[in-house]
Amino acid sequence: MGPESLITKRLDGKVALITGGASGLGECSARLFLKHGAKVLIADIQDELGHSLCKELGNENFSYVHCDVTCESDVENVVNLAVSKYGKLDIMFNNAGLIGDGEVRVTDASTDNFKRVFDINVLGGFLGAKYAAKVMVPAKKGCILFSSSISSKISIGLPHAYKASKHGVVGLTKSLAVELGEHGIRVNCISPHATVTPLFQTTLGLFDKKKGEEMIAVSAVLKGTVLEPEDFAHAALYLASDEAKFINGLTCLSMEGIISAVSHGRWDLQHFLDKPTSPLF
Repeated sequence: MGPESLITKRLDGKVALITGGASGLGECSARLFLKHGAKVLIADIQDELGHSLCKELGNENFSYVHCDVTCESDVENVVNLAVSKYGKLDIMFNNAGLIGDGEVRVTDASTDNFKRVFDINVLGGFLGAKYAAKVMVPAKKGCILFSSSISSKISIGLPHAYKASKHGVVGLTKSLAVELGEHGIRVNCISPHATVTPLFQTTLGLFDKKKGEEMIAVSAVLKGTVLEPEDFAHAALYLASDEAKFINGLTCLSMEGIISAVSHGRWDLQHFLDKPTSPLF
C-alpha cells in the first residue's frame, strides 16, 4: 500500500471549478483537490499551460477549458460545462487575479489598467459566484471561495488598483455569505501574504525563485519559513472540505507573518539586488 492510499480524501466525490487554475496558486490548489478525490475543471486563458497540466496529470477527472473571467458568456459556459461533464458543482474557486502594471503612484496610474484589474479581480469573481449560485441554490449546498490578499487588510507597497480590488473581493465575500448562507452555500476567502508564483515573478521581473523568497522573508514576522503555494492550497482545501461545514463569511483566513507597514514608491528590484536586506514592502 503506497503513501497516496493512506491519505484521507477530504474532497472525495466533489466537483470543483477553479479559475486561474493553469499556474501559480490555482494550479497548486487544483493538484491538491485532485489528490483529495475531487473532479477538477480548471479555467484559464493560458491554454498551453492548461493543456500541458492535463497531459502531465493524465487523469480523466481533471480537465481544462479556456475562460476569460471578464467575459460573462465564458463564465456561464464553463459552469455549465462542469455540470454537464460531472453532473454537479460543489466548489467554485474564484482564484483568477491580476496585480496590474505595478505603478504605485496615483498621479501616474493608468485608468485603463485600474479598470482591467477590477474587471479580473472583482467582476470575474462576481460572475463566477453568480453562475455557481444558479447551480448551488437549487441544490441547497455548495462552497464558493475567493482569493484575496493580505493587502486587503494592511497598506503595503502594491498598486492602488490591486489593493482596492482585493478590498472589493472581501466585501463581495461578506455580502454573498449573508445571501447564499440561507441556501446552505458557504462563501469564504483566503488572504495570503506574497508567495513566489509566476505572477509574482513576472510583476517584479524576477527569475530567481530563491531571491524572491528572500525578498518576502525580509518583511515577515514569522522567521525561518516561507509561505509556499502549497500552504495556500491546503487552506483552500480545508475551506472546501466538510471539515469547514459551519464556516461561512470568513474573510480573515490570513496567511501573513508580515509586518504592517505603509510603503511609498515603486517596487525597485535592482535596489533589493544591491541591498538584499531591504524590505519588500
